[in-house]
Amino acid sequence: MNRKVVIAALVAAVVLGTGGVVVLTRVASNQANAAPLQNNPAKTAQVKRTNLADQQSVTGQLGHGAERALASRKSGTVTGLPKQGDVVERGKPVFHSDAKPVPLFYGEIPLYRDLEQGMSNGPDVKVVEENLAALGFADFGTPDDRFTYYTATALKKWQKANGLEQTGKLGSGDVVVQPGAIRVASLNTQLGAPAGGELMKVTGTERAVTVELEQSKQRLAKQGEKVELSITGGKPTTGTITGITRTAGDPNQGQKPKIVLTVSVDDPKAVEGVESGSVTAVFTVAKKQNVLAVPIGALLALAEGGYGLVTDDGRTIPVTVGVFAKGQVEVRGEGLREGMKVVTTE
Repeated sequence: MNRKVVIAALVAAVVLGTGGVVVLTRVASNQANAAPLQNNPAKTAQVKRTNLADQQSVTGQLGHGAERALASRKSGTVTGLPKQGDVVERGKPVFHSDAKPVPLFYGEIPLYRDLEQGMSNGPDVKVVEENLAALGFADFGTPDDRFTYYTATALKKWQKANGLEQTGKLGSGDVVVQPGAIRVASLNTQLGAPAGGELMKVTGTERAVTVELEQSKQRLAKQGEKVELSITGGKPTTGTITGITRTAGDPNQGQKPKIVLTVSVDDPKAVEGVESGSVTAVFTVAKKQNVLAVPIGALLALAEGGYGLVTDDGRTIPVTVGVFAKGQVEVRGEGLREGMKVVTTE
């Protein structure tokens, strides 16, 4: 019986780092091996030993990172506000309520109760003592989670220096706690409005790139991972993923959930003189060193399943595929060796 060769285009969705890969292949019918195309002389490529990096490029925006809401638990009326773009550091007022400053403290946990002598121990006490010590008021010694007479004494001295009533107590809304210095991105309130609630949007103060990802690309969102950055108007550099947030989206407006990454710029000199602009962020999902690789177009879908490579003398070698990167694919198979010529479509 004559062998029949079916020429077909097979779209292979290979989820190995970068996502979908389109492979043009020849599928053999009623046989395990596929004969080379007869219409034109077959193109061939050598099996090479190389290093592969599975990468994904995403467009981002240079600025100061993802915006976040800043809310207040202070009672009273807003009587003073910063301007958009202002930077607020530890001890400086974020806003004013009833003509009194509401300063910024640094910390990872907000004040969740009023603080005073005789209260139970807690991490919020340590946040307050750490900030008082950093501002030069450390009568209590080494910061800990106990609110003592000496904590109250230091607090009174700080209150006096800031023109506040010297009570030795601190209400949960008397300060704003943030991880570090803040930059005002936008204001959500105005003078005369209630001091409680969401007042503004803020960011960090360092230059950073914001990247939005579809949920399907969440594998790229790894805290602390390095990212290659190509900045419009700036110099190529690297960045580090320092923040990961998720947005719910709005189905009524056709908005899908997103993953928002904040990528710090490792070399500030790379963005000197560049206020904002588009950035190409290249994420490396996987790296393989010293592997055998061929052009993606050399992959052959076998009738019995899996992939193979057709050598220039017509033999088919079944292979297991690995990393896909820049038109190349990692291959492993018995009898496969460096320098061997295989048939390819490209």
